[in-house]
Amino acid sequence: MESFTTIPPNPPATEPVDAPVLQRFAPDLPADKLMWSDTLPGGGHWSYLMPRGSSLRLVALGEGANLSALLYAARNPLERYNLPDTVKALHTAHYTRGHVLMSDMGRALASITRDDVGWHDPFGALLDDTAMETKYGAHRYEAHRNAMHRSGKTGLLIEIGKHGLGRRDLIAPVNFFTKLTVDDEGGFHFVPGHAKAGATVELRFEMDVLLALSSAPHPLNPSTDYAPAAIGLAAWRSGPAPADDYCRNFRPENARALHNAEMLAL
Repeated sequence: MESFTTIPPNPPATEPVDAPVLQRFAPDLPADKLMWSDTLPGGGHWSYLMPRGSSLRLVALGEGANLSALLYAARNPLERYNLPDTVKALHTAHYTRGHVLMSDMGRALASITRDDVGWHDPFGALLDDTAMETKYGAHRYEAHRNAMHRSGKTGLLIEIGKHGLGRRDLIAPVNFFTKLTVDDEGGFHFVPGHAKAGATVELRFEMDVLLALSSAPHPLNPSTDYAPAAIGLAAWRSGPAPADDYCRNFRPENARALHNAEMLAL
């Protein structure tokens, strides 16, 4: 397995799309299918327009990784990922391979086609600036430049703002690489060391999706050191879900959500 102790730099813009460095998170994929790769620094945020039939590999590049993701229909961002509908349809309280992230219109936005971790948190919400400064102290850009602390909430508001969305559009995220347990009183508890360096998750996009990401710490992470792990990203053209797709056949609700997304694509 490739070592993730150091992160190679992104290739210069003049390099061809099939340059070997672009395959550092997806060496098993043919170069002609790759769209792009990137490294999201710990505490960073970014957004991407993912076309239907594309896939995205997420790789934890260190211990304690957390990647908060928001999904919106790119054609009409008023349609977006819906936490209650998704967990109800899947009969689950955590996400893993086979699960489909559904919109509030009953359509499949993305499917989890690979998962080395086995448990991803849909309930833990986002770290905000107040909680971040209480736990980690104030590290603002004016004094700390690129070593500033960034919260998941602020980072994602910045990203969706680039696409004309605002505070009222901020939805519950999926927190990849994080596991929470629930005690008998209904309290959430963070599970340390859940995802190891090199842990991988893959999403296939069933609609054109606006994807916003933040690698800030999970709000329930008990560590008082602000040291979020970086995330490796690699996107490729995978094609839409086939008829015998594992996610499609995982639950009948998944099949309906995928059918609804396919009808929109006609």
